[in-house]
Amino acid sequence: MSELLPHITLDSGPEPQYSVIWLHGLGASGEDFVPAAQELHLPQAVRFIFPHAPERPVTINGGYVMPAWYDIVSSEIDAEQDAAGIAASRHEIEKLIAHEIARGIVPARIFVAGFSQGGAVALHTGLHAKARLGGILALSTYLPLADTTRAADIGHSRDTPIFMAHGLQDPVVPYTLGKQSAAHLRQLGCTVSWHDYAMPHSVCMEEIRDIGRWLAQQMEIAKNPEQSPG
Repeated sequence: MSELLPHITLDSGPEPQYSVIWLHGLGASGEDFVPAAQELHLPQAVRFIFPHAPERPVTINGGYVMPAWYDIVSSEIDAEQDAAGIAASRHEIEKLIAHEIARGIVPARIFVAGFSQGGAVALHTGLHAKARLGGILALSTYLPLADTTRAADIGHSRDTPIFMAHGLQDPVVPYTLGKQSAAHLRQLGCTVSWHDYAMPHSVCMEEIRDIGRWLAQQMEIAKNPEQSPG
C-alpha cells in the first residue's frame, strides 16, 4: 500500500475493534479533535485516527499555503468547487480505510468524521466507499459536489447512517447550506440524523455528548453487521 497521510492515532482501550477517521478543518491539524474524542467515553475500545491534511495554496486566503483538503475559491463555498482536490483527498482517506481493514477492522465498524472542510471530504468519501461503513459524522459542513451526486453513484452507501450537526450562527458554512445538504442526502435515500446548536463555526459540549450517544448506538448495531441494513 502506498504511503499514508501523516496522522495521530489514539486508542481509547486495548485491542480496538472499531475505527474513527476524523478530519480537521481548513488551516488546522490532526490535533484539533483529539480533545473531543477523549470526551466521548464510548462503551467499546476505539482507534481514533486524525490525519493531517496536505499543505496547498488556498485561493480565498490569497493563495496562502496551509493545511487544506481542497482549494476554496470564494466565500460561496458551494458555487465553484475544487473537484480534483476533493477527489485527491477522498483517495487519501480511502487508503486509511483500507489500512484499517487490513488491520482486521471490518468496514461496518469504520466511521469517517470531519469538521467543516474535513466534514465535506468525510461525506464524499463515506458515500462512495467500496463497502458500507459504520457511519459518517459531518460537523458544520455541507455535501460537496451535490449537483453531481446521484443515488446511482452511491449505491449501498445510501444505507450508511449519517450524523450531521451545525451551528445556528455559523458565519463560515451557512446553516442553510448544511440543511440543504441534509435534505439532498435524504432525497438520495440516506438516513440523516440532524442536530443544530446555538453556536458559531465550532463544536460545543452538547454536540460532543450527542456524537457519543450516536456513535455508541451505531457501534452496537455494528456488533452484528450482517443484521444491519444493506
